[in-house]
Amino acid sequence: MEIRAARPEDCQTLHGLVRALAEYEKLTHMATGTVEQLRAELFGERPVIEAVIAWLGSEAAGFALYFHNYSTFLARRGLYLEDLFVIPQARGQGVGKALIGHCARLAVERSCGRFEWTVLDWNRPAIAFYESLGAQVLPDWQICRMTGEALERLARATALTSSPQRP
Repeated sequence: MEIRAARPEDCQTLHGLVRALAEYEKLTHMATGTVEQLRAELFGERPVIEAVIAWLGSEAAGFALYFHNYSTFLARRGLYLEDLFVIPQARGQGVGKALIGHCARLAVERSCGRFEWTVLDWNRPAIAFYESLGAQVLPDWQICRMTGEALERLARATALTSSPQRP
């Protein structure tokens, strides 16, 4: 197994893995991003995400996509794992553990105060896996999300009361 940082030429493969994750989570209707958008976010003028791909020989077996967040309480940045996915035929071979371990090492090397991610409440195998690694599944926190029209409406409603942010 080899884990390496995604390269521009890997974007089609990475996008395929993202689509496979969306299928697994029964969320294909929400997976609207394109290969070009993924490439721009990974390798554009101002990259905002990073990704690694696990390879078993010449086959992409899984990926981890992550970015930095920030903890005001710790006054330190953290590493946020947006997605971790291993293709079904590669599960049970240590690919997931290697990918999440890679991210944990990055968090330590970069002096991050936290390494965090979310997991769907119905995904009992993933929860058990994460707990076996020593992760705490926090019961008291709920994700808040705003998209589409609700996001646009709030942005318009507050446009007159706030000044523009720097890029």
